[in-house]
Amino acid sequence: MSATQTEMIHRSAKGFDTKPAEEALAILAVAQAEAALAVQTAVPAIAEAAKLAAAAWDAGGRLIYAAAGSSGLMALADALELPGTYGIAPDRIKVLLAGGMAMLSEMRGGPEDDGDAARAEIAALQVGPNDCVIALTASGYTPYPLAAVEAARAAGAKTVGISNNRGAALFGLVDVALCLPTPPEVIAGSTRMGAGTAQKIALNMLSTMMAVHLGHVHDGYMVNVVADNLKLQGRAKGIVMAVSGVGENEAGAALDQAGGGVKLAVLIAAGADLGLAQGLLVEHRGHLRPALGALGR
Repeated sequence: MSATQTEMIHRSAKGFDTKPAEEALAILAVAQAEAALAVQTAVPAIAEAAKLAAAAWDAGGRLIYAAAGSSGLMALADALELPGTYGIAPDRIKVLLAGGMAMLSEMRGGPEDDGDAARAEIAALQVGPNDCVIALTASGYTPYPLAAVEAARAAGAKTVGISNNRGAALFGLVDVALCLPTPPEVIAGSTRMGAGTAQKIALNMLSTMMAVHLGHVHDGYMVNVVADNLKLQGRAKGIVMAVSGVGENEAGAALDQAGGGVKLAVLIAAGADLGLAQGLLVEHRGHLRPALGALGR
């Protein structure tokens, strides 16, 4: 597979524009599914990257994404959802998007070539050894994310590179190289499609596994959820009930005592008072399972 796989012609591209809509859409659906399957080959690298990100977070560092265009949108979607889902502090998550947030209303291609801007933004953030920088570029050669990750690594940060082309230049600049070898796009070079789908899946997997390492997942439940609306408040109560085995009223009372904190509420429902629950979580670095074990649960 060449280093320009994302620019190659798809096997079904010939006459694509002449096909009936249903047939054309079926081709697109299959192409998206094939792109998703490509993520499987990257599972070992995703696991390594998740450990790197979690270690940086535990050290008090930040998670910093650097990307351009469609890859930047995938990074932004992942970053914005982490605080609500896993209680990740939003001030410790940064997204460097080529051209800045103004690109969200008008996507222009030029800023992706501005490596100097990326280096300046890394310097302005005072990136250092405790940080983890994730750079995304479908081609693997986009100057903005390459310059960002190169500057970050020079500053001592841990680095992850995500590209859809084997042999990408990006991979020589990072600690963990994450290759998503997606097939050629049905619309050649339109990496917002298959390549973007694979990137979103890989980022979701990486950040979810990071949250697992940080103790924010228990038996498939998001036990560090920020319950700031009615739906999530109901979910939080359901989690306390499921993990601790108490009824709805007891779960609600425990959440009230815990100020809405699900982990604390689970421990309170399991028999701890607030002070003990807080102490157990500190002792076990926010991990609910060993804290419950200390209560004999």
